[in-house]
Amino acid sequence: MIEGERFDELARELLASGIITDPWLDGRPRFAAAPIVLDRARAAELARVGRDVAELYDEGVGLVIDDPALLDHFFCLTPVQKAMFEAQKPMWHGIARADVFFTKDGIAVAELNCDTPTGEAEAVVLGEIAHRRRPKLIDPNSDLEGAFIRMLRAVRDGIVGPGASRTVGVLYPTEFTEDLSLVRLYKRWLEKAGFEVALGSPYNLGAAEDATAKLFEEPVSVIIRHYKTDWWSERASAWDDEELLDAAPLTEPLLALLKAQAEGKTAVINPFGSVLAQNKRMMAFMWEHIHRFSLRSQDRIRELIPISSRLEALHPEMLRTQRDDWVLKSDYGAEGEEVVVGRWVDDAEWRASLEHAKKGRWVAQRYFDAEVDSAQRTTNFGVFIVAGEPAGLYARLQAGTTDAAAESVPVLIDPGS
Repeated sequence: MIEGERFDELARELLASGIITDPWLDGRPRFAAAPIVLDRARAAELARVGRDVAELYDEGVGLVIDDPALLDHFFCLTPVQKAMFEAQKPMWHGIARADVFFTKDGIAVAELNCDTPTGEAEAVVLGEIAHRRRPKLIDPNSDLEGAFIRMLRAVRDGIVGPGASRTVGVLYPTEFTEDLSLVRLYKRWLEKAGFEVALGSPYNLGAAEDATAKLFEEPVSVIIRHYKTDWWSERASAWDDEELLDAAPLTEPLLALLKAQAEGKTAVINPFGSVLAQNKRMMAFMWEHIHRFSLRSQDRIRELIPISSRLEALHPEMLRTQRDDWVLKSDYGAEGEEVVVGRWVDDAEWRASLEHAKKGRWVAQRYFDAEVDSAQRTTNFGVFIVAGEPAGLYARLQAGTTDAAAESVPVLIDPGS
């Protein structure tokens, strides 16, 4: 079978899932049929890394709770972002995805997306298709649904109570289409588990008289928040030469959700406390304040987290002359946005980036050489973490920074290896 025919067959299976409706991006396939087959040792290593990273972030959040002045002078959170964190601390986690790379020097974790992680739909559907073709191999995402539903029930029962309404709201940016596959997947999972599902955006939120959150007038016991925390707060560009037109925070819907959870009427997943953990300055905090962490965590930071610093804490001339050694990342940039890789840009772009990066919004991270395949593509392994435990794997292939153009690839595990 030639490559085009093979992808056409995969595309038909993806469309038949009812979850993935866009196998192509700008006319190019965005999926691959041939799976990455991991041996048990490498799969276990990825799972261990995911768990360790979640523990690091949990410890980091706890350290900031003990020293709240850090919210201002280190993380530079806005007033609304601080309100989100203070209202729901220490809760910050429900489901997350750690982006993990293998390098010649070991493992490097590029980030922990614990705010609005994506890739679940692609990982699950690709895994099901690949497993049907190779049933003797293990699909690492076979229990991602179960883990997610167990976590949701535990959060609902702990905050609202086991007798709470079985209606769950899924909150997402309805004006965008990129994450509709994830919304469809969550809806399928929830309905299979016996929940009623309401869909909408923050602009469709309200509150009942008893403070229960309502979505399109439907009271909900749980809100699955797939709407980024930095979109709820005051919005401003990470560049000092760019202004955003709509900068006002979503005050009324935010207050409705914070009050609903505070009064035990509606649970929010992921909690708004993720506004701190999602901030990439948390990686800089791990390195600049490594002495505050436990000895075990100090070892894990050195092993897994590339050397990171607040941009303003490094000497500008060093950064200008050592361009090849550094990567700039904004505090809330995602999926390759607001990432400047020094060795992939020229001197003029690098200097302009350093000049216009807004103070308090950026980190500089030491560049790492990820392993590449014969096409010079790196493999970004997304380790899904649910309630602190590894629950699935996602893989994307791309030459350069992982972004929306990356090719999603199924992952299977060889049980006999």
